[in-house]
Amino acid sequence: MAKPKIFLSSTYYDLKHIRSSIEGFIETLGYDVTLSEKGGIAYNPDIPLDESCYREAKNSDIFVLIIGGRYGSPRSEEKGDKKLFYERYESVTKMEFESALAKEIPLYILIDKSVKAEYETFKNNKENKTIKYAHVDSVNIFHFIERILNLKRNNPVKEFENHTEIEFWLKAQWAGMFQELIRNRKEQAEISELSNQVAELSSLNQTLKSYLEEIVTTTSKDKGSDLIKREEEKLIERRKLQKFKEHKMAINLMDSFDYKSMEEFMDYFEKVKSLKELANRMNKVYGNDIDLVKHWKSNTVFKQMNELRDIIGKPHFK
Repeated sequence: MAKPKIFLSSTYYDLKHIRSSIEGFIETLGYDVTLSEKGGIAYNPDIPLDESCYREAKNSDIFVLIIGGRYGSPRSEEKGDKKLFYERYESVTKMEFESALAKEIPLYILIDKSVKAEYETFKNNKENKTIKYAHVDSVNIFHFIERILNLKRNNPVKEFENHTEIEFWLKAQWAGMFQELIRNRKEQAEISELSNQVAELSSLNQTLKSYLEEIVTTTSKDKGSDLIKREEEKLIERRKLQKFKEHKMAINLMDSFDYKSMEEFMDYFEKVKSLKELANRMNKVYGNDIDLVKHWKSNTVFKQMNELRDIIGKPHFK
């Protein structure tokens, strides 16, 4: 059974005990958790190490960010001497966050209470570079927090003093997400049923209109028969498209391949001859080198893809 994949992002040395506690908490929920120190990231030898972290963050289902007193190592493009307190640069942790944000992955942000308190001081003294801050090692932490708080959405923030507060908050947040998912599913089912009825009526209306126009303009029996056959074929195609559009896997795949309409994607999916061909296309889009066929066959993706093949009347993938 597929499990939610949680990416846990933070600096390591100052927060390693909290990372360990949160890892255990997430695993008790039955979710998969990715931590760089536990070998959860597949590093590509052809790119810098931090680029693999950003890729893994993009592929997660949920992104948890913990901000403490350390800003973290510079990203590979900015490596060099140790950075000064007021020197601006992008850290690996911040770029993991930016990668997840760009992919619209749900974010959950925890900020150490003492760091958040000093941020309030920083806001009133941004131009003063003589202040000594007790709880942070770089002014970039404050700019990072400011960046987060200025987002218009997908930026829930919780201050914490210990791992128990983090666990309690995440448990409540994820329970709320699950409840909302159930409600949305019910609403979508109701909307889908109504949509089906409207689509069916629209198709029937178009068919009847064509029949009437033809009857008015001709009395030829052969032309009438051809028209009926054509319209029946159109009805079949419309029903097929409607069922295809409603399938969650079709929606996910259309987004993955960046098609603008379901009609275009269904046309492509009808022409695909094998699962390997589909996997090669996806790896090319994302620049990956992953055995997607093996991955798909190990979970429900394979079954759902063949459900789509049934809808369009094509043989199952093997």
